[in-house]
Amino acid sequence: MKDLKVILFSTLIAFVYFSCANDDVVTETPEEEIDEEVIVVIDDTDFEATDWTEATHSKDADPDFNEVFEDGTVKRLDLVITEERWQNMLDDMTNLYGTFGSRGGGNSGFSDEDPIFVPGEVFYEGKEWYRVGLRFKGNSSLQSAWQAGILKLSFKLDFDEFEDDYPQIKNQRFFGFKKLSLKNNYDDASMMREKVATDVFRDAGLAASHTAFYTVYVDHGDGAEYFGVYTLVEEVDDTVIDTQFSDNDGNLYKPDGDAASFASGTYDEDEYVKKTNEDEADFSDVSGLLDVLHDSSRTSDAETWRANLDGIFDTDVFLKYLAVNTVIQNWDTYGRMTHNYFLYNNLDTGKLNWIPWDNNEALQDGKQGGALSLDFSGLNAATWPIIGYLYNDEVYKAKYDTYVQEVVDGAFETSKMQALYDSYASLLEESATAEISGYTFMNSSADFQSAVNELKSHASSRATAVSSYLNN
Repeated sequence: MKDLKVILFSTLIAFVYFSCANDDVVTETPEEEIDEEVIVVIDDTDFEATDWTEATHSKDADPDFNEVFEDGTVKRLDLVITEERWQNMLDDMTNLYGTFGSRGGGNSGFSDEDPIFVPGEVFYEGKEWYRVGLRFKGNSSLQSAWQAGILKLSFKLDFDEFEDDYPQIKNQRFFGFKKLSLKNNYDDASMMREKVATDVFRDAGLAASHTAFYTVYVDHGDGAEYFGVYTLVEEVDDTVIDTQFSDNDGNLYKPDGDAASFASGTYDEDEYVKKTNEDEADFSDVSGLLDVLHDSSRTSDAETWRANLDGIFDTDVFLKYLAVNTVIQNWDTYGRMTHNYFLYNNLDTGKLNWIPWDNNEALQDGKQGGALSLDFSGLNAATWPIIGYLYNDEVYKAKYDTYVQEVVDGAFETSKMQALYDSYASLLEESATAEISGYTFMNSSADFQSAVNELKSHASSRATAVSSYLNN
């Protein structure tokens, strides 16, 4: 493997205890089976972090966005996981989602539990990051890929997850980043949607994750295997709120479930999942948003209603987000689904800010009813009040319409997008078409260029749709 170190656990010590001879071992094995019980404890704590430098590994380094999220290139990451730990990951997935490659047996619903973390090594540009927390990530995309027998699964990386077990990696970072997501570009033959959509949000001036293209190789005991093209995504609860707001001390929520709709009567603190200040029982910001949204002044005194709403919710940010999201089309989020966004209470303003997340299903008409129309026809305002109530207010609607025009004139301008798609296609083609069966969502390498052509056609069609909407 090019530039990949061979991990030698030369100091690994295996202690084997036979239960029948050691009083310190606790076992619930039936008495008649005690003679066969063996417990193996593997000690891999005795190592030296020889590649550690302040700039690359320490908490003291500022996040290096130019290094980690460099545009115009496809970088490589190697993940190395021992055979035993890899098997533990697979066994855990079987418990959560049923037999690999089978849609009929085992667990068929979404799991409420995250897959397990295991320690593994990450290699990049000849350097090693040690005992990094690695796990599979996702929900419907994770389940679908697993049950379809596709091992190109998304990963979450937490660089100091196991610092209590390995003091050598205390506060370990990857060029200033504690946590990162490797998204598998689920059901996206272009492999661009996650990155392009997120970058459009950022180009429009919204808080959103940085993204970059990477090829990923995984060695789980038999040498490096090519897992395909991934999109590396900056974590919102790590550096997004830390670098795109003045501080990271406010409440950060990742709503998921009925309460995420903010429909009347749905309030549930368990579904306003806190990602910061988890031990504090203060949900007054989200409960306040729910109260103001449904206050009777909305219909009796719209000016007062808007003033109260503007006081606790950054409506300008939301309307700009809504314009971008609806122009580019993105069905797998608020308005169709009760997930895939964050709310951050910006302490500078005391207002909740909307942050988009998980955009691999964007830039297409969509599934399960499809993306919302620009005028939100068919949307039940009471079910999705943050969209419905704001759009039905003439002042907010006028702002939304202004942002819609700005989006097609700027961040999603047609010629700009066509050139971007061509550039990314040239960048990705070799790596994308090298994906192999069992590690790809394509049926053939020809699917890649077909998907790129669809994106280019989509960009043109959205400009036409905006013109029709605004001139209607």
